[in-house]
Amino acid sequence: MYYVYILLCSNKSFYIGHTNNLKKRYKEHCDGFVKYTKPLRPLKLVYYEKYKTKVEAVSRERQLKGWSRQKKINLIKYKHPAKF
Repeated sequence: MYYVYILLCSNKSFYIGHTNNLKKRYKEHCDGFVKYTKPLRPLKLVYYEKYKTKVEAVSRERQLKGWSRQKKINLIKYKHPAKF
């Protein structure tokens, strides 16, 4: 199982990524092990989707990265918010 996820950063920007272990990857972000998000902590996982293959996840990640901020906000608000 692969995941595409969106993090809300402390500066109100979004970080979008993919992983095969969502809890582990989120912890890596929060603990400062990811170069891009380290200075943007604290972070909040606000959205994720599941995919069967890495190819599907990477494709969706690229699609989301191309969206406007408002479109991302609408996805987060009206789809399914992330909950563990």
